[in-house]
Amino acid sequence: MAVEVVYRSSRDLERLFMDKAEADRHDKMLELAELLAEVLQKAVPSLTEQQVEEAGIYMAKNRDVFAKAFKSQPDALSELLNVPAEPIEVIEPTEPAEPTKPAKAAKPAK
Repeated sequence: MAVEVVYRSSRDLERLFMDKAEADRHDKMLELAELLAEVLQKAVPSLTEQQVEEAGIYMAKNRDVFAKAFKSQPDALSELLNVPAEPIEVIEPTEPAEPTKPAKAAKPAK
């Protein structure tokens, strides 16, 4: 029996990662998205909770582009205008999911 190590983000219990660094990056992105959502909600109270979450996740996923734009390079945002928008997955808090075990291979006939 082989043992497989998987990592889970503390903020997104549904997703499993094979690499700890990747799980950490995802967790930090979600933390930034959460803080951005709070700021956006305070700045524009008329936005719905879902709109605020989607905008926060979008900005967090594209943080490098926004950082360039905020550092006197507003043309950097054109990168985002030229890329087709991908659907934003809003992550709902859920109960921890147990990793599924891989199916056992059938034993060869003798």
